[in-house]
Amino acid sequence: MKIKSIHIYGHNGQRRDLEFKVSGLNVITGRSSTGKSALSDIIEYCMGCSSFNVPEGIIRDKVAWFAVIYQFEHEQVLIAKPTPLNGGMSCSKAMGRRGAELKVPLFDELVTNTNDEAVIILISRLLGIPENRTDVAIGHSRESYDANIKHTFYYLFQKQMLVANKDQLFNYRQDEYNPAQTIRDTFPILMGISSSDRYELESKLRSAKRDIKFKSKLLEEARNAINTSHEQAISLLSEAKAVGIMSGVEQNTKDGEIIGLLRSALSWKPDMPSEDDEHRISHLRVELARLRDDRRKMQEKIDAARLFSKRVCGYENEAAEQLERLASIKALPNNPETGEWQWPFSEKNLALESPLAKVLVNELNSLDAELRIANSQRPKLDAYLTELEDNVRAIIESIKEKEAELSAAIAANEMLVQLGDRNNAASRIVGRISFFLENLVPNEDIYKLEAEHRCLSLRVSDLEERIGADDSNERLNSILNIVSMQMNSYMQKFDAEFQIFPARLDLSKITIVFDRPERPVPMSRTGGGENHLAYHLSALLALHLFAVKNNRPIPRFLLIDQPTQVYFPSEQIYKEADGSIQKTEADADLIAVRRLFQLLLKFTQEEAPGFQLIVTEHANLRDQWFQELLVEPPWSKPPALVPEDWPNS
Repeated sequence: MKIKSIHIYGHNGQRRDLEFKVSGLNVITGRSSTGKSALSDIIEYCMGCSSFNVPEGIIRDKVAWFAVIYQFEHEQVLIAKPTPLNGGMSCSKAMGRRGAELKVPLFDELVTNTNDEAVIILISRLLGIPENRTDVAIGHSRESYDANIKHTFYYLFQKQMLVANKDQLFNYRQDEYNPAQTIRDTFPILMGISSSDRYELESKLRSAKRDIKFKSKLLEEARNAINTSHEQAISLLSEAKAVGIMSGVEQNTKDGEIIGLLRSALSWKPDMPSEDDEHRISHLRVELARLRDDRRKMQEKIDAARLFSKRVCGYENEAAEQLERLASIKALPNNPETGEWQWPFSEKNLALESPLAKVLVNELNSLDAELRIANSQRPKLDAYLTELEDNVRAIIESIKEKEAELSAAIAANEMLVQLGDRNNAASRIVGRISFFLENLVPNEDIYKLEAEHRCLSLRVSDLEERIGADDSNERLNSILNIVSMQMNSYMQKFDAEFQIFPARLDLSKITIVFDRPERPVPMSRTGGGENHLAYHLSALLALHLFAVKNNRPIPRFLLIDQPTQVYFPSEQIYKEADGSIQKTEADADLIAVRRLFQLLLKFTQEEAPGFQLIVTEHANLRDQWFQELLVEPPWSKPPALVPEDWPNS
């Protein structure tokens, strides 16, 4: 992947094109504030970076769209993005085109049809970044993520303030969280240590670990179920007996028979109670009320008869007393029983023929008759009372019978309600028995789960062994050693300080360390801007050379912003060079400047043929080979990246 061209569009539809050689060294030189340093921001913006880092000023005000055509091995990809609206700081909408030979679109053809996420996926795939996932240990605050094209930016863009910075190596992007850790996470992936095969193995390992965790849980539950199933079975059998499902089962049931009995309980069906005869209960209550009324009436008759008998008894006693008196004085002339004459003081029938005697005798006879009649009614009255009392007793017996029938009917009704509750309880117990039997794990299932668990354990062990056999740490150290050796070679060509000591790329601290015999010296403790530039460029060139030779998925271009500044007496004098050959020759260390560009040119021609280098500069050399490297004549005002006659937004 290389930069074929950059295109910017004004709000009036005008277009500015900047063409690059896709192979070799490209140099853009000129005055300050002409847009040279913004080129890297434009390229990043059109590589899926949503943040709009182009400096405020002419470019933001006059440019409506940015577009970059990327050259891949077999095709070209155009990515265009509009300037964020209303002074915004980001934009994720984009326009994408693909083709073997793309034409630069007209302004009217610019329309968003994709977004940054799709752009990142497309470029990452075309670049050949394998499917991957950063290896983040469990418990770390950061999350695992996929490495993509954005993680190559550290090695592609060297800003002016970074290219000779003694404290920072590569591009520590300020809009990212912990970029040093990001470099440590993604460097092994981009360098081919975490290959697609390794990613596939790690994905399979994660899946196998999830499966074995699930199987372990099932196996543990099955074993626990077996350990507690006997107690549960006994408890369920006891509850089934309590609700009448297995009322005839013996108390001492053998262990082997419990499960069979529980299975037989599944065929239980609720008892069908007879219909509740409310009419019969009502009829019994009516009959009982009638009998009680009859008993009351009969009792009233008995009470009346007894009262009459009591009164009669008094009359009888008085009558008997009177009879006894009559008998004692022999008031009647003749004995009523024998008819014999009983008046001793009178002869038979003496003077009884007179009217007065007849009246008196008749009165006495009437009184005797009445008294005798009264005494003769006593047995009948007693018989009547006896009959009444017998009837009452019969009624009482009938009342008792009806009360018993009514109680039985009411009890039967209550039994119906209780029978419904019992059926409900029995139904719940049967449901629990069914659930228990469904989840009862047979020994065959335990054996099957154990076998599956063993197979998964063997698979996990095999995958871990295959991943461990990759020796990632050793491979990483080997790559770092190769890059470090090449880095030492470039430092000697730059004639840098500490070139006599072995230098190594320290990925843990993202710096360069020189191994002196007495102590290691990190780059931050070295001096001289020229040396720092040499260290940065040596590391970058060595890394890109390794990527080219080993076909690693890193774009084949490097953009360096103002590297020769260290060869001028001051920053002010460097800016005043303004792309002028005369000022460059008058103020710069020409030997160092020429050596730098010759080394970069040689890198693109001999060491990494086809590699693209883009350098933005203030310096300019009169050498013909250098003039041939210029993309355009030195930028001044005008010309510059953005024409001054373009209107503001």
